[in-house]
Amino acid sequence: MTSQQAREFIRHPANVPLEVQPQGLRQQLSLQLNNVSEGGLSFESPVEFYQGALVKIKIRAVKPVFRVHAVVQWCRKKLDHFELGVRFLDSDDAFRVRMVEQVCHIEAYRKQVEARQGRRLSKNQASIEWIAKHGPEFPGQ
Repeated sequence: MTSQQAREFIRHPANVPLEVQPQGLRQQLSLQLNNVSEGGLSFESPVEFYQGALVKIKIRAVKPVFRVHAVVQWCRKKLDHFELGVRFLDSDDAFRVRMVEQVCHIEAYRKQVEARQGRRLSKNQASIEWIAKHGPEFPGQ
């Protein structure tokens, strides 16, 4: 069995800024999302989180701000930081975070087209183009 088959959910790459706040603490970490799956997400942190810890996660790249509660499933030391995975407490949040990820991909596409081609696209135009080009290959579609 491959490591991919061993996973309950297939993970998909993402590049989305997020804020993570351990429950009961005021400290909020600004981090980068590594990847998303149906069950949760993973990210890297300069501080260790304990398995079972509850966290609040915010993604401000979309409006309204995406907010979700999760529980830490694993945390591994990697050189000078930690990589961890969290599971959503609400199963509907998995679908919502996939939509946030797609919106972020579309916004990155809009900026890329302007920088490379000099074309200014509205968010709607960028959505239509991005979905036509990448929608079928986007995980979860």
